[in-house]
Amino acid sequence: MPTPSANRKVRATKYEPGNKSNDRLVDLRAVVKTYSSTAGTFAALRGVDLQVRSGAFVSIVGKSGSGKSTLINLVTGIDRPTSGEVIVDGVAVHGLTEEQIAIWRGRSIGVIFQFFQLLPTLTAVENILLAMDYGRRYPMAERPDRAMALLALVGMAEQANRVPHSMSGGQQQCVAIARALANDPILLAADEPTGNLDSKSSDMIMRLFENLADSGKTILMVTHDRDLAARTHRTIRLSDGMIENEVVNR
Repeated sequence: MPTPSANRKVRATKYEPGNKSNDRLVDLRAVVKTYSSTAGTFAALRGVDLQVRSGAFVSIVGKSGSGKSTLINLVTGIDRPTSGEVIVDGVAVHGLTEEQIAIWRGRSIGVIFQFFQLLPTLTAVENILLAMDYGRRYPMAERPDRAMALLALVGMAEQANRVPHSMSGGQQQCVAIARALANDPILLAADEPTGNLDSKSSDMIMRLFENLADSGKTILMVTHDRDLAARTHRTIRLSDGMIENEVVNR
């Protein structure tokens, strides 16, 4: 597999073998993930095949321990499969080195966590600027205006100079979404993004996701809330590390 050159062209790792459909942004093929401990071996995912089209808003649901977070961690390159293939936008993520994964994820994936993960000593706008500094997708001179535009997009422009602890949980998650959009990622991956929020804030975040999906952004969301899952385009249900069923919602 070619190694990215000094100018960080991770795209050099384009996946070629087998049948590749151009409309599959995410393509998991026979993915297995096992963990070993003193208590034995645990299979978190058991031969999962999953395809997500560009522009889709897909929810992943299931009981605790069903493999939801493991699946999204494999898609984002946070974790690696024991076997199988993880292909995102034609890039064979499972074959990248750790350095390549870090560069690819910073430029291609927007990750949204349950507990926001904003840097506490930075203001809202500084958190977004730092993400752009890391991704290096936009010229330095354009970054401040883009950061403010993203805060405006999520309704947080007036909170630009506030630090996270002075904002509500819903406001922090909105800022986290703006940060995830900093480098115009091909995919937003959200792991229980409303799990730490009240119902009003959860609805606000879901409306924001719906607007982003309507504009063509691809979103993969893990959630335990069936009502929120029903608002996505498609719901995948996991059980014991396998896809139990899937439902087209709209």
